Amino acid sequence: DVPKANWRQDEELEIFSGAVGQFFEKECVPHVPQWRKDGIVPMEIWKKAGEMGLLGASVPEEYGGAGGDFRHEAIIIEQQQWKGVDGFGITLHNAIIAPYIVAYGTEEQKRRWLPGICSGELVTAIAMTEPGAGSDLQGMKTTAKRDGDEYVINGEKWFSSNARYSSFLISMVVTDPDATAHQRATMFVVPTDSPGVEIIRNVGVGDQAPNEGSHGYLRYENVRVPKANMLGARGQGFAVAQTRLGGGRIHHAMRSMGQIRRAFDMMCERALSRNSKGELLADKQLVQEKIADSWIDMEAFRLLVLRTAWRIDQYNDYLKVRKDIAAIKAAMPKIYHDVVSRCIQVHGSLGVSNELPLTGMLLSSYVMGIADGPTEVHKITVAKQLLRDYEGTDQLFPDYTLPNRKAEAIAQYAGQIEREVENW
Repeated sequence: DVPKANWRQDEELEIFSGAVGQFFEKECVPHVPQWRKDGIVPMEIWKKAGEMGLLGASVPEEYGGAGGDFRHEAIIIEQQQWKGVDGFGITLHNAIIAPYIVAYGTEEQKRRWLPGICSGELVTAIAMTEPGAGSDLQGMKTTAKRDGDEYVINGEKWFSSNARYSSFLISMVVTDPDATAHQRATMFVVPTDSPGVEIIRNVGVGDQAPNEGSHGYLRYENVRVPKANMLGARGQGFAVAQTRLGGGRIHHAMRSMGQIRRAFDMMCERALSRNSKGELLADKQLVQEKIADSWIDMEAFRLLVLRTAWRIDQYNDYLKVRKDIAAIKAAMPKIYHDVVSRCIQVHGSLGVSNELPLTGMLLSSYVMGIADGPTEVHKITVAKQLLRDYEGTDQLFPDYTLPNRKAEAIAQYAGQIEREVENW
């Protein structure tokens, strides 16, 4: 039931990909060292990204977006990471925040927030996971209680990316504690400058300096938000979240793909530059094997990601692409890890030094095995989804054994065989 259309990267997307790559290389790459140090992207760069349509790639044009599709989003993220531009929160805008508002926002909410998101005037963050529960809905403790036309929010949120320089947070909080697990929570748009919103500390990844990361540990203390800031219906926070978590996983895949391509480029250049025992590394068969294996893994993975992005656009229903998304998420950490590991090996001591980004990339491969659900969970999803298309048998020997196949063929063609023998 796959739609019959061309899911490959066509000429228009190739042109778009090149333009995006130039933007990251010219406008962003020179500033990356400073971004890594202070965790803040200058607003003038952020707004330039908005002018190029990179902050609302798939948002309809009537709300200030570029009116593209999911493949455009995927290419933006791949180019960002390929050029080494990390710490740039485009993923949150394109993969989660803007699509939440497009799908569940009222007309007033769309016109109020989407143009600012797409232009770069507004920076956003999502506050979903909690320090004591992770993403476990049943363990979520942050609450919002109704008080007239407002809700009063109390609790803590963990690892809220972009929080330190966000304009508002999209927060999942418990409004109906006695309801079933998937009906307990509601999404709200919470302005970051609301009284009672506190960033306890900014959390980094790996060896980032203390309090210099961009993942906020937040506290809400009697934070008041109007009912009009509710995103979707009360008790439907889980449904809102699931709308685009699949998309977020595709973005993770393309971020990883960009880093994989970057490591591959470095490995090939090193192999053609370094001599050992009288010959280039590129002439040594074990190095050639590393390059071949890496290219095969990289290209197969990229095509799977692009096909999945295309299917998302065709079906417009994440449930129909669930196993594809889970498969990408499960495959991603290993491919990322393996290519970066080979690149480190080809670079020798330079590869593990702090003068190359490879050790940080290796750590990121482990992060990708945890973010938005662990690899093990996604493999289970793939298996369950695939097995729905099959049926077991009560027979002692299955139909596909040779004796059963032979008996089936004889039963089906016996009459024809007899006629052919008689005519012979």
